[in-house]
Amino acid sequence: MRMTPSTQPIRFFHRGRIVDVSGVHPTRSVLDWLREDVRCTGTKEGCNEGDCGACTVVVGELAEPGEQGAVGGLRLSTVNACIQFLPTLHGKALFTVEDLKAQCGHGHDASRHEKHPVQRLHPVQQAMVDCHGSQCGFCTPGFVMSLWSSYEHHKEAGTQPSRQQLADDLSGNLCRCTGYRPILDAGQRMFDLPGVRLDTAPVVDALASLKHDATFDYAAPLGQRLDHFHAPTTLAELAALREAKPAAQLLAGSTDVGLWVNKQFRDLGDIISVGDVAELKRIEERGSELYIGAGASLENAFGALVQRAPSLTDVWLRFASPPIRHAGTMGGNVANGSPIGDSPPVLMALDAEIELRRGDRVRRMPLPDFYVDYMKNKLEPGEFVQGLAVPLAALGRQLRAYKISKRFDCDISALCAGFAIALDGDVVKEIRLAFGGMAATVKRAAQAEAALAGKPWSQASVNAAKLALAQDFKPLTDMRASADYRLQVAQNLLQRLWLETRTIDALPVAATSVWSVMPHAAVQGA
Repeated sequence: MRMTPSTQPIRFFHRGRIVDVSGVHPTRSVLDWLREDVRCTGTKEGCNEGDCGACTVVVGELAEPGEQGAVGGLRLSTVNACIQFLPTLHGKALFTVEDLKAQCGHGHDASRHEKHPVQRLHPVQQAMVDCHGSQCGFCTPGFVMSLWSSYEHHKEAGTQPSRQQLADDLSGNLCRCTGYRPILDAGQRMFDLPGVRLDTAPVVDALASLKHDATFDYAAPLGQRLDHFHAPTTLAELAALREAKPAAQLLAGSTDVGLWVNKQFRDLGDIISVGDVAELKRIEERGSELYIGAGASLENAFGALVQRAPSLTDVWLRFASPPIRHAGTMGGNVANGSPIGDSPPVLMALDAEIELRRGDRVRRMPLPDFYVDYMKNKLEPGEFVQGLAVPLAALGRQLRAYKISKRFDCDISALCAGFAIALDGDVVKEIRLAFGGMAATVKRAAQAEAALAGKPWSQASVNAAKLALAQDFKPLTDMRASADYRLQVAQNLLQRLWLETRTIDALPVAATSVWSVMPHAAVQGA
């Protein structure tokens, strides 16, 4: 394992140059560094837990040759600055609302223009002004950065987003003043204004100079203690480091761990980040299975599933928000073990196996066997989640995933269900019913499955399965839902599954999709 003898500075591209940062604690957030250390106060702190989007920034990384969705050689992703630790920016580029003014010829980095005179505001900002998309203005920088990311991606592709696509892109940005209609108007209006593009060449050159193959080691004092942030670049280095430091905190997307620091004031000690291990991000078909590396982002992992099973689209788009899906990983969501995680019910319905590694030893188990109790699993000291394996045959079944939450977009589930069914004529040949939010762990409804397996796919069988659900689960009551509500909704979802998959007069997906049933403007509260 290659290790540097002493700590290194955090080096990344910001405001037109490479910056070196030392002396800050490894858990210092990108947001706090921006606002307090370099006085870039355009980025706002709202919830400080990755929910409201006021702190949205864009992180740039070198794209792979021919990578789909790249912008001028960069992979641009919106993230929540409040829950990202500063060392995770090492080797990357950070863009904030202050950078948009510079693109219009004011400041450090004049960008390429599309046949228009220099203007005071970027088209994204000007459109927000023209369409009255800002009132108190606190959330506005976050909206602007999400819109800017959409603007750059669509300009690169030569396309314009639909109003629906803009609404999806903005699902992680909340506004309490204007409602969303004028903001969506601005998202469409920005493409009608004279264009301004990010000059990616100097950014690509800077990131190329920062590219590193060895493990990044950063350390800073906390009182009398020295806390370390390790970011290995290979799977072998990660395995060796994890085995050597089993008590260190593993960090993937920081979408949960960041809240431990911000809200619970936890002392993490040494951190091992998996974000630079390219092998851990691979998503590929291997023989009869789809293999999803544990470090693959939620966005890419769900994208791969939806490509093969379009019926999972709704749960993909409603899984948190784009900034959370860009940063968070499917492996982290599974390893976290939260009973309201949205990935495990879907993966259990797909008969997924989880792959664990300790040193050179790799083992697998069915995902339901991984969970022991509330927030407890079968990981051994020094072991980590390496990947998830989904049988391709399972993706050929009729699949449904349903998310129930108080807010339609960007909310935590009160209940999430993943269902898979295979019929032989009118008889249930195979059935998988997995639920999150119904017990201390995500688990399959064994008795409800038994009530359906080998039986006619009929209302009578579904009624029997509904009764069996009451034996499978004794839900709890909390701030998101009561126990009675959870059980009733779970039973209703079985009814919906039958209505959508019965052999005669099945409801089409369009009949139950919110996006199809009602105008999207109504969904957004416009």
